[in-house]
Amino acid sequence: MRTYGKDQSGNWVEITQTGYIWLATLAQTLRLNENESPFYSNYGIPAHDSIMSQIAPDAAINRTQSQYSPYFATLAVIKVPNTDSPTYKINAVFQNGTTIQTTVAT
Repeated sequence: MRTYGKDQSGNWVEITQTGYIWLATLAQTLRLNENESPFYSNYGIPAHDSIMSQIAPDAAINRTQSQYSPYFATLAVIKVPNTDSPTYKINAVFQNGTTIQTTVAT
């Protein structure tokens, strides 16, 4: 699998470390709208609908977490309360034991 992300300078770079590949792909999936991916129609969350209805897409987040959990030792995607747009905190432990915490705004 090949995944790209932006570095601190804003340039696109290929991500090569296994754990970070899946973390970047998870973050990109959380930013996708449902059916937006040309390859995986079941990936993404209904972010636009959630903002319009003010109802968090908890079921879609749980589905996304379960899709990516096999690639991590542990994975938790938690909704950050009281934010303008759907924002999620990711707590992940890679298979090699590395622990990462990051926040993704959709």
